[in-house]
Amino acid sequence: MAPLLTVAEAQARVLAAVVPLPSEPVPLARAAGRVTAAPALARVDLPPFPSSAMDGFAVRAADTPGTLAVVGEAAAGSPAGRTLAAGEAIAISTGGVVPDGADAVVPIENVVQIGNGVEVEGVGAGAHVRPRGGDVHAGDPVIAAGVRLGPAQLGALAAAGFDAIECARRPRVAVLATGTELVAPGAPLGPGQVYEANALMLTAVLAAAGADVEALPPAADDEASHRAALERGLEADVLVTSGGVSVGPHDLVRRIEAELGVEEIFWQVAMRPGKPVAFGVRGRTLVFGLPGNPVSSLVGCELFVRPAVRALQGLADPLPGYESGRLASPLRRNSARDDFVRAVASGDGTLTPLAGQESHMIVRAAAANALVHVERGDGELAAGADVRWLPLGY
Repeated sequence: MAPLLTVAEAQARVLAAVVPLPSEPVPLARAAGRVTAAPALARVDLPPFPSSAMDGFAVRAADTPGTLAVVGEAAAGSPAGRTLAAGEAIAISTGGVVPDGADAVVPIENVVQIGNGVEVEGVGAGAHVRPRGGDVHAGDPVIAAGVRLGPAQLGALAAAGFDAIECARRPRVAVLATGTELVAPGAPLGPGQVYEANALMLTAVLAAAGADVEALPPAADDEASHRAALERGLEADVLVTSGGVSVGPHDLVRRIEAELGVEEIFWQVAMRPGKPVAFGVRGRTLVFGLPGNPVSSLVGCELFVRPAVRALQGLADPLPGYESGRLASPLRRNSARDDFVRAVASGDGTLTPLAGQESHMIVRAAAANALVHVERGDGELAAGADVRWLPLGY
């Protein structure tokens, strides 16, 4: 039997199968969270004119210190409309256009008003003046391609003249939980039944990653139900199933997907929880089979599905970013598989593993904000050991 793929090897195979989605213009007002498909180049100089950084008086630096005649006013949006001559000053507001002839601004707190004039302190050329294009020049990059747009990026684009931006289309993701035992939350439980939670959990993860997600009705453990549900799910950019990917008599997902034309790229990864994760493709549709145990499903989604959704949008670095921390208590290593241990990360970088690491314990996992990556090996990691960890919900 061939050795199982490592997590990194499996992630590489997933990303190698991704073809970024086409782009579409998105109004800036609706572009929060979207990913840029091309570099955005400034349409204007910013600032578009020399402007004052202070409330005060626009002057010629060569005339300072001295007493100057006040000959006009420049408020934000209302230029003075004249050129400053020697011996003159123009009152100016923050953001106002510095008039031609002026090369400095004296802050109002450094001025003494005398009748129709002002006595000003000495200033150097350029003092308190924001030069035209000091932030960006027209034609220079504002935002690179492959950037998720947040408040600062949206503000920069608006200031640089954009009302819309070219973004990758949101991936369409179908999530399908399988199992005859699944019941909608809130309904009465019959013998052997459990509440279906995985689809809701996976939908939340992938919507936060930028996908448009549809949770399909759960599929019962019979071939007709599986086939109909899988055929519908394969119409999406990404199909994510939960349950039915092991080797039991009711684990139908992988076989029926193969009959529907899915090419399986890998099955099983050397990790815990989540070893029986599967990945395949049909055309450009990415197909993930996650285990039914909820923590296994969550970890597989974080490590493989979320990066694929990010890569489909063209993000420059789609993989989860590890952080560094220290263990609060020892952890035993697994000689055959990497472990992802649910833990609580504190502000000083200390990681406290939670009790109850079994893959079905989703309520215990709800207290975690970190997955500690314990690489395979012998012995144990001592308390205080340096480790890498993933924020849950990065």
